[in-house]
Amino acid sequence: MDWENFTVTEFILSGLKDFQDFRIVFFVLFLNIYLVTVLGNMTTALIICLDPLLHTPMYFFLCNLSLLDACYISVTMPKMLHDLVSENGAISFPGCFSQVCCLLSSVGVEFFLLTAMAYDRYVAICNPLRYMVVMNHTVCTMLATASWLCGFFNSLIQTALVWRLPFCRSNIIHHFFCDIPPLLVLACTDTYPNELAMLLVGGVVGFTCSLFTIVSYGYILSTILRIPSKVGKRRAFSTCVSHLSAVTIFYGTVFFIYVRPTSSYSQDADSLISMVYALLTPLLNPVIYCLRNKEVKGALSRILRGKTYNKGMLTS
Repeated sequence: MDWENFTVTEFILSGLKDFQDFRIVFFVLFLNIYLVTVLGNMTTALIICLDPLLHTPMYFFLCNLSLLDACYISVTMPKMLHDLVSENGAISFPGCFSQVCCLLSSVGVEFFLLTAMAYDRYVAICNPLRYMVVMNHTVCTMLATASWLCGFFNSLIQTALVWRLPFCRSNIIHHFFCDIPPLLVLACTDTYPNELAMLLVGGVVGFTCSLFTIVSYGYILSTILRIPSKVGKRRAFSTCVSHLSAVTIFYGTVFFIYVRPTSSYSQDADSLISMVYALLTPLLNPVIYCLRNKEVKGALSRILRGKTYNKGMLTS
C-alpha cells in the first residue's frame, strides 16, 4: 500500500490477534475478570455508602477509588470483548481518541487519589488527635474533586497533543487498546515534541505525586518506629499496607509505559505491562483493600443482617 497517500479514518487493534485460536477461552476469561472487577468495586463503594461506621475520610477516598476502578476497566474491556467475538479490531478515529482520553483520565485521577490517601494516612498516624479536624468533610471533598478535575485536565492536554498529529502510514495498532505510545509510532511526522510533552506533563504529575507519597510515608515510618509497643507498631503499619501495595503496583507499571522515550517502545513487553495496569490493577484493588479488612467485612455482615448504627457523615 502507498502509505504516503493514505489517510487514516480508523485504526485496527491487532493486540488480540494471537488469541484468535483460543478466542472463546479468552473471552470467558476476560468477561469474568470484567464482571468480578466491576462487581467487586461497586460492592465496595455500596458497602461504604450504606454503613455509617465507614463514613470516615479513609473510606471516603476508597469509595472514590472503587468507583474510578469500575470506570477504569470499562474504558478498555468492552471493546476487547467485542473484538474477541467479532474478530474485527476496527475502531474509528474519534473512538480511538475517546478511549485514549478516558484511559488517561483514569490514570491521572488514580495518581491523585492515591496521593490524597497517602496524606490521609499521614494525618491519621502522625497527628491522630487532630485527624477528624484536619481531614474534615470539606477537605476530603476538595481533595477528591481536585483529583478528578486534575486527572481529566491532564488527559485533555495529552490527548489534544496527539490528536493534532497526521496519521498517514499504517493504521494497525499493535496493542489491545488505543494508547499514546503505540499511536506515536504510527504518526508520519516528528513526534519528539509529543514525547517531550508526555515526559514533562506525565513526569511532573508522577514525580510530584510519588514525592508527596514518599515524604508522607517517611514521616509515617518515623512515627511508627517511635511507638513503644510492638502491637502498636503492627497496628499502625497494618493501616498502610493496602495503600502501599496498590501504590507499588500502579506506579511501577504506569511509569514503565509513559515516563520513557517512545524509541524504547517494545510491543510485547508494553502490551503485557499495559494489561497489568489497565486490567489487573482495578481487579486487585478491592482484594487489596477489602479481603483482609475487618471493618469492611463487618460492615457487609451488618448490612446483610439489616443492622445499622447511628453515626454521622464526615465531620465538618
